[in-house]
Amino acid sequence: MGEHVESRPTDETALPVVHLRRPRWGDPATPGQLPAAAAALVGGDNPVDTGTDPDDVTLDDPAIPAAARSALVDALGEANVTADHRQRIDHTRGYSTPDILALRSGDASDAPDLVVTPGSHDDVLRILQICATHRVAVVPFTGGTSVVGGLTPDRVGFVGVVSVDLCRLDDLVEIDEISRTATLQAGVRGVRAEELLRARGYTLGHFPQSYAGAGIGGYAATRSAGQSSAGYGRFDEIVEGLTLATPRGTIVVGTAPRSAAGPDLRQLVLGSEGAFGIITEVTVRIRPTPEYRLFEGWRFDDFDSGAAALRTLAQDGPMPTVLRLSDEVETAINLADPDAAGTDADATAAGGVLVVVGYEGRHEEAEMRRVAARRVLENAGGTCLGTGPGEAWRAGRFRGPYLRDPLLDVGVLVETLETVTYWSRLGDLKASVTAALTDALTAAGTPPLVMCHISHVYPAGASLYFTVVCPQADDPIAQWKAAKGAANDAIRAAGAGITHHHAVGRDHRDAYHAEIGELALEALRAVKQTLDPDGVCNPGIML
Repeated sequence: MGEHVESRPTDETALPVVHLRRPRWGDPATPGQLPAAAAALVGGDNPVDTGTDPDDVTLDDPAIPAAARSALVDALGEANVTADHRQRIDHTRGYSTPDILALRSGDASDAPDLVVTPGSHDDVLRILQICATHRVAVVPFTGGTSVVGGLTPDRVGFVGVVSVDLCRLDDLVEIDEISRTATLQAGVRGVRAEELLRARGYTLGHFPQSYAGAGIGGYAATRSAGQSSAGYGRFDEIVEGLTLATPRGTIVVGTAPRSAAGPDLRQLVLGSEGAFGIITEVTVRIRPTPEYRLFEGWRFDDFDSGAAALRTLAQDGPMPTVLRLSDEVETAINLADPDAAGTDADATAAGGVLVVVGYEGRHEEAEMRRVAARRVLENAGGTCLGTGPGEAWRAGRFRGPYLRDPLLDVGVLVETLETVTYWSRLGDLKASVTAALTDALTAAGTPPLVMCHISHVYPAGASLYFTVVCPQADDPIAQWKAAKGAANDAIRAAGAGITHHHAVGRDHRDAYHAEIGELALEALRAVKQTLDPDGVCNPGIML
C-alpha cells in the first residue's frame, strides 16, 4: 500500500522562532548560500556586494510630537515604546526585492519614528486612539514579510509613523477540542503556532513560503495561502472568527461557524491589510497532527498536460494535501529543490515538467487518497518518479527565500509575482505575463529567465506564481518597477486577479482599484471612514 511516513518533531515545519534582521532573510544562524551549480550559472567570479551595513544607515530623528510619545509611554510603559536605531531598521518596509535593495543601498527613509509593543487588545485600542488624536500613522506588524509594499504607509498629512509590533500578543488563548478550533493572539508567529498546537496534538496546516517569519495576524490581514492549501485550505478558509481593534472601538466577528444574518463580516476584516484597524485575535479550525506524510514526484511531458492533470484532481478528486506543478524552465533549473538549484531535476533532464504531490493525514485515509490520485495521474499521462523529488521539495520547502540574498550579492535581480484565473484562461495568462516580463527586461538590456509554477488549485481555476531572474541594471529598483508594471498590465488585460495571496499593499493598489471598480471602491472607503475617520490606519495601503 505504500510507504508509511510518521510525523516527526524534527520535520521541516519545526523551525525555531527567529527575529528577522533586515535586509537579509531568515535565521541569521543559517544564512543563504548558493548551491555550486546555481553559482556557476550566474557567474561564480562576480564581485560580492552585500550592501550597506544596517547599523551604518542614517535615520532621521523621530518626528513624533512629544505629547504623542508621552501619551504612548503612559499607556504602554517606557520599555514598550522605542526609537532604537536597530528596531526602526528592522521595522522598515517589508521583504520585496525593491524593499531590500533600497535598504542595502542605505535608504531607510520609510523607517517608522517609533516602534511600540502592546501587551493586550486594550493596549492596541489605546495606541490607535492616541495616534488618531495626534495625527500619527499606524502600521501593524507581526512578521513584517509583506512583498507588496504593505508596510510603507503614506506620510503626507501625518506628523509621524508608529509601527505597532504585536510580538507580545503571543499566546494560544484557547483550544476547543470538541469543535476543533483554536484562538490565537495575532502576534503569534506561524512557527510558534505550530509548536503550541503540536504540543496538544494538532496542526494549523498553514505553511506559506514566508513561514519562517510570518505571523497569525498577517496571515489574516493578507488572505495568506500556504503550500498545503490543497489539503488544509487557504488561511481565510479556516478562519472562524476575528477581533479587530479600530480607532473607534472593537469589532468581534464569527460568533458561529455559519450564519444567515447579513453579509459575513469576517470577509470584511480578512484581507483588510491594516486599513480598517489592527487584528488582535483569530479563531481558526485545526486538524489532528498527521500520522502519515508522503511526498512524491511525477513527470509530465509539458506544462499543459500537467495542468490538465491537476485540474482533474481539483474538480473530480481525490485532492492531495500538496499539489504543485513546475513549468519546463523551473523544472530544468530544479527550483523545486532549493538546495540543488541549478542542477538537472531528477529524471527530467531530457525535458518535461515536475509535479510534486503530498499526502498527509490518518494513515489509511491518506493512503487511499494516494492510490486513487495515482490512477488519475497515470491516466493523465504522468510517470511516477518515486518519493525522491517529492521528499527533496518537502525537506527544502522553506529554503527558497534564502537564495535571494546571495543572488543579490553577486548582482543578480530575483523577484516573484503571482496571479489567479480560471482554468480556461490559464495557458493564455501564463504566456502573456511571461512575454510582458521578458519584453520589459530585455528592453532594459537585461534579458530574464522567467519561471512559473502552480501551487494552489481550485475546481474553477488556479494561481500562477512567477519567479524572475536577470542581471541587475544600474537602477535595479526602477528596472523591476517597469517589469512589474508590464506584468500587472498583462494580468489586468487577461481579466485575471491582480493577486492570489501576496495581497494588495501599495504595489497592486491601482490595479486592484481598476479590478473592483469605482462603486465598490467607494463602499470600502466608506467602511474606512466609519472605522478610522482620521485615516491613521495604514494610510495608502490597499485604498
